[in-house]
Amino acid sequence: MANKTIYFVTIIFFFISCKSIRNEKKDIAFNNKYKFKAEIESESKKDALEPDFQSYATEYSFKTDHKNALKYWDLEFTPKIIGYNQFQFDSIKNLYEAAKAKDYILNQSKENKIVIINESHHNASHRVFTESLLKELFNNGYKNLFLEALTNGDKKDSLLNSRKYPIQNSGYYTKNPQFGNLIRTAKEIGYAIYPYETTGNEGGAKREIDQANNIYKIIKQKPSEKNLIHCGSGHAIEGNVSFFGGLSLAGRLHKLTGINPLTIDQVFYSEKSTFDYSNIFVQSFDFKHPSILLDKNSNPFAYKNNDRWIDIVVFHPLTKYISNRPNWLFKNGNNNVAINISDLNLDFPIMIFAYNKGEDLNVSIPIDVIEIEYKTDYCNLALKNGTYEIVATNGTMSVKFEQKVK
Repeated sequence: MANKTIYFVTIIFFFISCKSIRNEKKDIAFNNKYKFKAEIESESKKDALEPDFQSYATEYSFKTDHKNALKYWDLEFTPKIIGYNQFQFDSIKNLYEAAKAKDYILNQSKENKIVIINESHHNASHRVFTESLLKELFNNGYKNLFLEALTNGDKKDSLLNSRKYPIQNSGYYTKNPQFGNLIRTAKEIGYAIYPYETTGNEGGAKREIDQANNIYKIIKQKPSEKNLIHCGSGHAIEGNVSFFGGLSLAGRLHKLTGINPLTIDQVFYSEKSTFDYSNIFVQSFDFKHPSILLDKNSNPFAYKNNDRWIDIVVFHPLTKYISNRPNWLFKNGNNNVAINISDLNLDFPIMIFAYNKGEDLNVSIPIDVIEIEYKTDYCNLALKNGTYEIVATNGTMSVKFEQKVK
């Protein structure tokens, strides 16, 4: 009996010891490159006469504060409340049937060599959807991933493909964790990743020409491989795009390669900050997953504006919140992981960052980040199975500890 007692005491001590090692908090020097809500709000008050709402929306998106990102974006572009009626809703439902966007795109990709999908820079869910396509597109022959958001030219991240994860200097919009995770996933699958932005401070036609030429150089070197391009908003538009000097990136690449790209829109019918701002399609259909709309002849609903178009529109479900986090964060294999912050000896508010163990947490893009206002608030992160270093900081003091997810 005495030996059994010693055995059980040893087992208990072992588990207690492991737990204390795993959750040991260590003070660290940490350079937080993300802005607290109070900082962003302070900037907006200083800029009250000439507010840059788009910039505030982007700053909120960097730390996946989706509600505020949508709010400030709508303050910039002032959507209108139309006030649709039931007859209009029924008419739309009689014209179209919803189908899973992923399945349709993957099927169409088999007959194409270039797929161009856009994003709104403030809406990280668009990156989550592109990430969800990567594995099957790779299996369909897509080996090259072109990202507008990566810095190009003398300052490009030349080590990205060998390092296999992005850092703060890789780009601007890539500071968002969901963009960073898109890149990580692409490298895990086997994609070669390329920047293609113009290397000068160009706009209009010159920028579109430079972007198309930069992509074309790579395509010529790999004629047997297929190509996925993830771009900002209007660069995916085909046809006559006057504000881009006649042709956007998509049109110019078509002209250079002779290949008609499959163009996909996530932007022009994108989620708004309130339901009343939503377009008639979002208000008519209760989308449960990213969807397309097919007419009676099985043709997909396309973005059309006079003599310009995008082949397919992806409609995203309205965001729901789980533990105060957007539900789409818990896609692509991510678990909803509750982080214990009750024993943190820090003044609040704080930010919680999760980094892959082994990555340089002073330069790496975090896997996830959340700002916590009060110690009693939820602290839930979207993490795949693995081992992470968690950093908690209030901007003055910082601690780190390890978190295993399995």
